[in-house]
Amino acid sequence: MNEVRNHWKKWIYWFLLGVAIIVVYKALDNFGDVMNVVHKFFDIITPFFVGIFIAYLIYMPCRKFEQAYEKSKIKVISKKARALGIFTVYVILLLLIIILINFILPVVFESVSDLVNNIQGYYEIAIDKYNALPDDSVLKGELVNDFIKSIQNINIKQYFQVDKILEYIVSAIDAVTGVFNIFVAVIVSVYILAERDKILNFLKKAAGAVFKEKTYKNLDRYFNNSNEIFFKFIASQFLDAVVVGILVTIAMSIMGIKYAPLFGFLIGLFNMIPYVGAIIAVSIVAIITLITGGLEQTIWMLIVVIALQQIDANIINPKIVGQSLKISPLLVIFAITVGGAYFGMIGMFLAVPVIAVVRIIVVDYLDYRIELKKEEEKREKAEAIKSNK
Repeated sequence: MNEVRNHWKKWIYWFLLGVAIIVVYKALDNFGDVMNVVHKFFDIITPFFVGIFIAYLIYMPCRKFEQAYEKSKIKVISKKARALGIFTVYVILLLLIIILINFILPVVFESVSDLVNNIQGYYEIAIDKYNALPDDSVLKGELVNDFIKSIQNINIKQYFQVDKILEYIVSAIDAVTGVFNIFVAVIVSVYILAERDKILNFLKKAAGAVFKEKTYKNLDRYFNNSNEIFFKFIASQFLDAVVVGILVTIAMSIMGIKYAPLFGFLIGLFNMIPYVGAIIAVSIVAIITLITGGLEQTIWMLIVVIALQQIDANIINPKIVGQSLKISPLLVIFAITVGGAYFGMIGMFLAVPVIAVVRIIVVDYLDYRIELKKEEEKREKAEAIKSNK
């Protein structure tokens, strides 16, 4: 009986191996069709990933409102605390989107439109100022001269036409976020927030069934630490960017700097990238201000913006962030450089929390190895003492 069973096992093994080889061969033979199917599948499930991301971002505010409603003495409110918390957050988000579309974006777009329409003139002014420099100026080196000559005949404005920019934006929005996808993503996020306890319990149960207890505990700890790092970083950096953007816009408007709303938006956006983000944004703003407002206005702009950046770094940001990620500036710059090289702006932004999580894992592993080494040394000493006796 055992011989027959073993015989059948061998046949089943070879049969499955043959099927696997045929499947792999056919997949490689029709690689384009397979990739199209995979691409279509990911297009279909994209709204679900977006919904998960939305739920993740607004989880903390929902929990805060839910806790507030739970303390209510009115039973109907306390019983429906979770639903009311989710509803409140979405109403606030809707109001913020309405304010953004009706008040903030039109002002920023007006600045962008004016800059685009005049960019050819600003370019010619910059070339004239460069040509007016003394021949022995440090800026008139061979490398700079070659660069200037290579772009002198380029009509820059043709690359920044407002109609084309609008066309690109509209087509990108239509392609990536259709109305149906947005609707599905919102519905998914609502269900995830409403049933988050059941989802988390299921994931914990699945992890506990697959992994050993020690591994499960480590995974649970890393998940909690990673979640805390990512959420605090994203939420705090976004809030800090909004504060900095508003302050810079107000300060530049008072100083009479052209394109103040656009510059405030740009500096606030880039401020979300630690260390290098502010330097990149301020450099761009300084070059445009030098052309549009002159040297004196640029110097005053730099003084005010640097002062605001110092206030943000020493007062505002620590208050908002609360707890530092506790990683070296050198490591942050390295992570941003690598993240930007491989994944662009998103990579630069997410590089910091990712490297913070990696740092925790590496430090824990090193501590684990050191403990093992100490235990081995103790064991060797005990064995040596035993053998001497």
